[in-house]
Amino acid sequence: MADFSKLIYYAQQTAADAPVHIKADLCIYGATPAGIAAAVQASRMGLRSVIAEFGTHLGGMTASGLGRTDVGNKEAIGGIAREFYRTIGKHYGSDEPDGAAWAFEPHMAEAIFREWLERAETPVYYQQHLDSVEMKNGRIVRMRMENGNTFTASIFIDATYEGDLFARAGVSYHVGREANSVYRETLNGIHFGHPKHNFYAWTDPYRIEGKPDSGLLAGISDEAPGYQGQGDRSVQAYNFRICLTNVPDNRIAFPEPPNYNPDRFALLLRYINSGVWDAMQLNKIMPRGKSDLNNRGAFSTDHIGANYHWPEGNYATREAIFQDHVNYNLGMLYFLANDESVPSYVRAEARQWGLPADEFIETGGWPHQLYIREGRRMIAEVVMTEHHCRKYTVAEDSIGLAAYTMDSHNCRRIVLDGRCINEGNVEISPSGPYPISYRSIVPKGEDCTNLIVPVCLSSSHIAYGSIRMEPVFMILGQSAATAAALAMEANCAVQEIDYAKLRERLVLDGQVLNA
Repeated sequence: MADFSKLIYYAQQTAADAPVHIKADLCIYGATPAGIAAAVQASRMGLRSVIAEFGTHLGGMTASGLGRTDVGNKEAIGGIAREFYRTIGKHYGSDEPDGAAWAFEPHMAEAIFREWLERAETPVYYQQHLDSVEMKNGRIVRMRMENGNTFTASIFIDATYEGDLFARAGVSYHVGREANSVYRETLNGIHFGHPKHNFYAWTDPYRIEGKPDSGLLAGISDEAPGYQGQGDRSVQAYNFRICLTNVPDNRIAFPEPPNYNPDRFALLLRYINSGVWDAMQLNKIMPRGKSDLNNRGAFSTDHIGANYHWPEGNYATREAIFQDHVNYNLGMLYFLANDESVPSYVRAEARQWGLPADEFIETGGWPHQLYIREGRRMIAEVVMTEHHCRKYTVAEDSIGLAAYTMDSHNCRRIVLDGRCINEGNVEISPSGPYPISYRSIVPKGEDCTNLIVPVCLSSSHIAYGSIRMEPVFMILGQSAATAAALAMEANCAVQEIDYAKLRERLVLDGQVLNA
């Protein structure tokens, strides 16, 4: 049985070699799909780029279980992002006119990204844990890592899911949900009333049903409900996008995780016994007998309320949160498959699935990347909001399109009128694909003049829920590198590039800029 406490971690500490000092035209922090697309585009534009990656793998969530791509509108995806899905289609076969495919195994995504970076001659330095950022005259001079390595460049790209580079550079940002009143939105802040991913049967929250004095079951908060549209510091739930298989020869039975405690799942059991069993029903099929398990229903893989300290947390804090999510997600699967209190039909269904022996081999079949759905969000000259999603406001300096639902997973699990409810889920479609502003991926000029942020861009919570998809991050990464090249060519701040030239090059390279 795999000991996950020794196999999987957020920030492995290794003995440091002699520090190295790396210099490039463009330094990218984060080997997410955005960072990889930026490196590929930089190479095509003649720049020497380098990637500093916190972990030990390429590809972020795209290579860590999110194998059924979240796509709002396929026609809105162009450029390098489209190339990726066409490469996937070439491998598996595709019946789409342009050969694209949208479902894939994690190891295949990582292999494609690795080949791309080798072709682009972009070195990747792994396990680079950012320690500090040196600034001079409003520009980043160098990044220093905890192991002593330093990275210098003319322009930097923060491609992390958390926004760690721009935060250390002193760039303005926000964490949590803004009140609706901040940007005059209707879907931000505390949000009650959405019918999905909530309790479809009355579920008592107390340890002894009907007795508030007995205390709350695990995973339920006693905080006040608040009011619709109120801002707060809560963050939509994280989980692992777990790659499962039902192929017996490739299936590893769910192992018992370290510090396993079945009491964590008493609320889930109570909910199942009420007649609702849906925790594993968002299990989307991928090639070769594998699937992408995501959150479904009131109690599933989303670890609601356990991630609030991640965005601004130090590495030790994040490690604790990471391990807690491993314990929670794997513990739930182990509980459903093995605990004798669980109805036999549920156990039988759960046991059909297991971890794939040929994925994430070094971590026993478990994905290496926690799904950071939302971290910090930069505050720039332009903030993407619900108004952009609904096309009440249209960005004139488009660098790509977003099209997905304004989507927030639940942020809190609380008690309301004596019953357990989830709060924060939103799923409202935008008015078709809409442009993303270039000014939303560059900081305010007074904050920093040589940094571009394609992942934790300037956006309200609810608009970010629409933008935060892996294909869009690839689109924005490509556009960020293009802008960096133009800024270097003109010897100007990233805020001062000629948008007409940027647009011309983006169109030439296949980006889709208008719906």
